[in-house]
Formats: sequence, structure tokens, C-alpha cells
Amino acid sequence: MRDEQIIQGIRNGEEAAFKELVDKYQELVINVCNRFLHNKDDALDVSQDVFIKAYHSIDRFRGQSRISTWLYRIAVNESLNYLRDRKRKNIFSSLDVLFSNPGSDPLEKVEDNDDIAPAKMERQEQKDLLYRAIESLPKKQRVALTLNKLEELPYKEVAEIMDITVSETGVLINRAKKALQKKMVAELKKN
Repeated sequence: MRDEQIIQGIRNGEEAAFKELVDKYQELVINVCNRFLHNKDDALDVSQDVFIKAYHSIDRFRGQSRISTWLYRIAVNESLNYLRDRKRKNIFSSLDVLFSNPGSDPLEKVEDNDDIAPAKMERQEQKDLLYRAIESLPKKQRVALTLNKLEELPYKEVAEIMDITVSETGVLINRAKKALQKKMVAELKKN
């Protein structure tokens, strides 16, 4: 089914159309949620909320963007709402896994031995430092950077998801990069 048919089917109350939407975009939504929540179970829970919200607000989808962009926006907002609610309860988890991509680090595939262990420890320390720096970024900068660098979305799509201009997206990402660089340099000087 094409996206237009899916949308029209959902508007007509067709259960099969909603199932098609979920089947087609479930992986994308879960991945986006997981990038922010860093917990697969939480990401699955929030992704369900994303699809429920999409179902209930289908009449507000104007078709000016792709369905995937619309779902990205809902997923980002729902994930941030979830984090904000957890933060209020003082259970906020750090963004330690933000740049983690399991299986992509060749050092993680090799068993520790005397030569590799120090390099692996140093790399982990640098990752931890980066995570703390990212965690301290303002929300909009953190979101823009995550969508652009982790999800590899172009500025235009990040702008659509965040409902901002392309130039504002560029400014947010550049500010985030500069802030990260300053924080990393300052932290490395301490050591």
C-alpha cells in the first residue's frame, strides 16, 4: 500500500491500513525512540504511544511532508516527553548509549589481552566524556545533533522534524559541535 492509501485507509477507520502503517514504520520509530531513551523496552513502550498518537491525530496530517518525517517528529517529541517525565521523578538516565553502535567498535569484538585492554579503556573513557558533554547540551542542540549525526538525516529533514528552519538547524548543530569541542578540551586539560 502506498502512503497516501495508508493515510486514507486510517482516516476511513480501516484496521488493515493502520496495521500497514505500523508494519512499514515500526522499525524506524523504535530506532528513533531508542536513540533518545537508550533502553529497548522503553523504546518499545514509547513507540506504541507514537503510533497511538499518530492514529488519533491522522486528520491533522496535511501531507506536506512524508509520513516518515511526521512519525519522526512524533517519536522525537514522545521520547523527549518520556525523558522529561522521568527526570521529574529523578530517574533520569544518562545518555551514555547515545553514540553507541553495538558491534561497530572493532575493539569490542576482540577479547581483552594486555595490549588491547589499555586502548579499550582509554576509548571508553573518551566515550564517557563525550556522553557527559552531550548530556549537558541544551535540548534543541542535543536533538538536532542526534538526528543529524546519528540518524544521518539531512538538515532539511531535521528542520521538518523539529519544526524549525533549515538555517536554524545549521546554527543549532554548529553550536552543539562548538560546545562539545570546548567541553572536551576543558575536560582533557583537567586530566
